[in-house]
Amino acid sequence: MPASSSDLRADDILALARLSTRPGAVRAMLGWLTRRTGGPAVLVRDTGRVLAGPEGERDPAVARAAADAVAELRRRGAPSAVLGGAEGRPVHLIALDTDPRTYLAVVGPDDPHCGTLLADAARTLALCWRLEQAERARRRIESAEGHSREAVLHLLMVGSVPAAQRIAGALRPALPGVIQVYVIECPQPRRREIARRIDREAGGGAWIVPCPVRPNHVIALVPPETGPPGGTGPADATDPATGTEASTGTDTSTGTDAPTVTGPAPTTAPTDGTHPADATHPATGTHPAAPAAPATVGAPAGGTAPATVGGGPPRPPRVSLDRLIVRLVPESRVGVSERVALRDTPTAYEQAIHALAVARNAPERRAAFGGDLDVTVLAGPAGYRWASELLAPCLRYAPARRADPGPQELLGTLGSWLSFGGAASRHLKIHRNTLAARVRHLDELLGVPVSRSLAAQSAAWLALRLYTAPQAAAALAQAPPGQTATLEAVLGTPAAGTWARAQLRPLEQAGPATGLETVRTWLRADARLPAAAAALGISLPGARKRLTRAEDALGRSLLTAPSAKYELWLAMRALGSL
Repeated sequence: MPASSSDLRADDILALARLSTRPGAVRAMLGWLTRRTGGPAVLVRDTGRVLAGPEGERDPAVARAAADAVAELRRRGAPSAVLGGAEGRPVHLIALDTDPRTYLAVVGPDDPHCGTLLADAARTLALCWRLEQAERARRRIESAEGHSREAVLHLLMVGSVPAAQRIAGALRPALPGVIQVYVIECPQPRRREIARRIDREAGGGAWIVPCPVRPNHVIALVPPETGPPGGTGPADATDPATGTEASTGTDTSTGTDAPTVTGPAPTTAPTDGTHPADATHPATGTHPAAPAAPATVGAPAGGTAPATVGGGPPRPPRVSLDRLIVRLVPESRVGVSERVALRDTPTAYEQAIHALAVARNAPERRAAFGGDLDVTVLAGPAGYRWASELLAPCLRYAPARRADPGPQELLGTLGSWLSFGGAASRHLKIHRNTLAARVRHLDELLGVPVSRSLAAQSAAWLALRLYTAPQAAAALAQAPPGQTATLEAVLGTPAAGTWARAQLRPLEQAGPATGLETVRTWLRADARLPAAAAALGISLPGARKRLTRAEDALGRSLLTAPSAKYELWLAMRALGSL
């Protein structure tokens, strides 16, 4: 017995309902309508532009027929019609309820019940089309917000704090005055999930940005003392008598005793405007970062909430955010900076990168930076004069064309390239060929081969740090006129010797396998691992393993940018051992 028209209609509606639940529902429904009616089904805007069609349908004649029919229907002012198309092919049209300026059109169908079918399909299709448009808008907004957050981070890294605060105030949350920077290394597909978890655990107060340079890093600017109160894991308690962290209790996620980790608590940076590293050049993005003593593996990044005053019950202990992250995402590694003022974000980022180098090999998979030395101790007035003279050709440069980079942009390129190498093209949002051309131009301007020589790179790195130091202008004014300074003079002061010995002491104490000779050979090879391995007479994996152990001993990053290689080269040069 043949099916009745009502049964066929019910089957069609059921088929459309099933298709509406699939990914790409609009295209799937248009493909089904094309097969069901015998004519191409498309969505057409009132301007005549085809918005969507069945997969593989790209017939220009269909697009022209649909566009002409839409224009005629709008002229008549009707919501639907059957119009005669080109070559005698009728065009069935109906406006979508949710978007009257968009039409469902079928060109040349051979189904006698096409009108009823289109009326039924238009209702479901209209909802699916609206959902797809909303999803596209959501992705556009999410992308725009992501780029805006990245712009805020970039402004902080180049010292434009007021501009960053204005943008952040509009996007929310507002940037805190004192922060800790977390760098989380994780699988790239999980970056979004980790960002959501950090945001939730930080109570919405963290500023979280997927790293624009490294696809497996998440950068989070977190207010200090962030972490959910008790109940989710062992407390991070700090012994007030010793200043060390004691993790007590049983890990509720594994059922095992949590390891006890000790280490000095991070030093809080002053926020009264007197921080010694308060100097990020607005164009270079460089900052006098603190060269590290060994980073403190597992040092508390969140702290413990104090007991209430007046003898009341104590507040629940807090779980440090870094510990919570590695517990929630076992594949992750977390490096945490010291607490610093917002203006010192570049310094904190470098600290977090150095801590991350330690965290990769730490059993807790997390580490906090524990260094407290400042590279600007290397220089008095002579040092600032030397830095100014080295960078002078770049500072005086006048581009031949208006589109060419000026002095500040070139200094920004130099700072980014010294920090990130070839990845600076992603940081600066320029093509890698453009980056290479700028670095070659810097070679010519500065008169030193910064593109290939570690010695030149170390000198340029130190010059940028000194040039952007807050005391640089005053020190230059005190320098005797006409006196020319050299790098040897800068590194020959007693203060430089003290700084250099502090830099190298962890390597001296680490033993021969990860000691000075391995690092010295690597530096002599311009930090090129294959050449260092050949000079040491060992395999490439063996050389990498030795340098990884050196990273653990130093508490600094060597193989991952930003690297401590410049400080180590300067330290060895200051002591005459390179």
